[in-house]
Formats: sequence, structure tokens, C-alpha cells
Amino acid sequence: MTARLVDPAGGRTTPTGADDDRPRRVPTLIREAVLIASAVVLYALVRGLANDRVAAAFDHAEQVIAFERSVGLFVEPALQRAIIDNDIVVAAVNVVYIAFWPVVVLTLVWLLLRRPAAYPRYRNAVLASGALSLVLFAVYPLAPPRFVPEYGFVDTIAQHATTYRTLNTPALVNEYAAMPSLHFGWVLLVGIVWVTLTRHTLVRVLGVVLPVLMFASIVLTANHYIVDGIAGAAVIVLGLVIAGLIDRARNGERSRYDGEPASLTSGSTETSASMPSRVPTR
Repeated sequence: MTARLVDPAGGRTTPTGADDDRPRRVPTLIREAVLIASAVVLYALVRGLANDRVAAAFDHAEQVIAFERSVGLFVEPALQRAIIDNDIVVAAVNVVYIAFWPVVVLTLVWLLLRRPAAYPRYRNAVLASGALSLVLFAVYPLAPPRFVPEYGFVDTIAQHATTYRTLNTPALVNEYAAMPSLHFGWVLLVGIVWVTLTRHTLVRVLGVVLPVLMFASIVLTANHYIVDGIAGAAVIVLGLVIAGLIDRARNGERSRYDGEPASLTSGSTETSASMPSRVPTR
């Protein structure tokens, strides 16, 4: 319950916590901006490393395709052929793929404003999964399916959404960061947020449906292989585990810190209670 102050002149009441929250927002926004800027710098550095390993990225694409064939997963070209002549379906999967950043960013903003207690855990999960992905991008650069059309892949976004490709120039994005798919991984995390932290049934249903649509989109647009999506889910699970460990460590530290004054107070009370009182006698 929020305490309220009464204005003696006007008789109006105002919540005491309202003004207290305002100064806290500025440091919070600055901290989040610094974290995001640091992530962007790291991404740019890894992008430079990957661009110097283009030949390795195409070799890895051959390896992934060979692996998928060996386990019966190389069905992406057949799936594309099933929808490529349907302009409505192609437009739909393109929209789902392009909507990635707005969905992720707006969900994080909603968490920060409406579920601030849960925000740090999911922010940490995003950062941890992103850090793990950066390592994988650097160690295992991978050319996406759209870069190997000889296997039957078609870049649907280049054909029908040229503006998006223009904005995502090689100078701004790492084109050889196909594995893991953070498009799917982070949308899976968004789905978890929607299912667990919202009250509306429709939003919860969308939280289940949206990751499925994104998985289909990353494959049908030829931006990722099936195994990229599986790897994306794996890094999100690891990111959530790391975020949970961070929460546990912080809660343990907070409990220890909060417990010290109580123990000192308790000890002083017991000490004073055990000391005999001296009553002056005449």
C-alpha cells in the first residue's frame, strides 16, 4: 500500500512514493542505455571478426547442411517450395520476421514499466544469451541459407521487402551469424514473458503462438536453418539459468545484508535483558 500525504491547505492527498520513483528512473535508464551500448559495441567487434572469415562461414554452411541431411532435417528447401508461389503467405512470414525487434524492445519496455521486479531477470537472460551467441558467432560463423541458393533456397525478404534488406546493410549487421537464431530465441523469451506475466488470455495465447510463427518464419524466409532455431532455444534456456543464478546470488547477498542489523538489534536486546538492573537503595 502506498502511503499518502495530506495537504493541510487543500485537503488533497498525494502518494509519497510518486515523487520518490522519479529520481530513480534516470539512473535506471542510464544504466540500461550503458548495457545496451556495451552489447552493441561487442556485437560490432564480433561482426568484424566474422566478416574476415567468410570462407569459413560457407564451409560451415556445407557442414550444417550435411548434418541436417544425415539426421533427416534438411527439409527447408521443400518447405519453401510449398509456399513460394503464395504471395500472401510469403508476405506474412516476411512480416513476422521483420517484426522481431519491435516485439522484443516493446516487451522489455513493458517489463521495465509494468513489471519492474521481473525486469532484471529477463534483461539478464537477454544479455546472457546474447553473450553466449556472440561467442558462437565468433567461433562458428555461418552463412545463412539465403547465401547458398544452389541448394534451392530463396531470399523472400530480398524479393518482397527490399527496404528491410537495405536498412540491414553488411556495415550494420553480421550476415554470418546464422547460428544460433536469436530471432527465434529472443521471441521464445518474449513468449515466456507473455505467458507467465500477463493477465489477459489473448496475450497468453499469443505468447504460445508467436514463437511457433517465428520459427516457421526464420526457415521459410531462408534466414536460418532448422538447427539454428534449436540452438537459439538452447541459448535462451542457458540465459534463463544464468539469470536465475544471478537472482539467487543477489537475493542471498540482500538477505545477508538485511539480516545483519536485525541480528545486531536482537543481540543488543538480549544483552540488555540479561544485565541485572541496578536499583538505588537508601
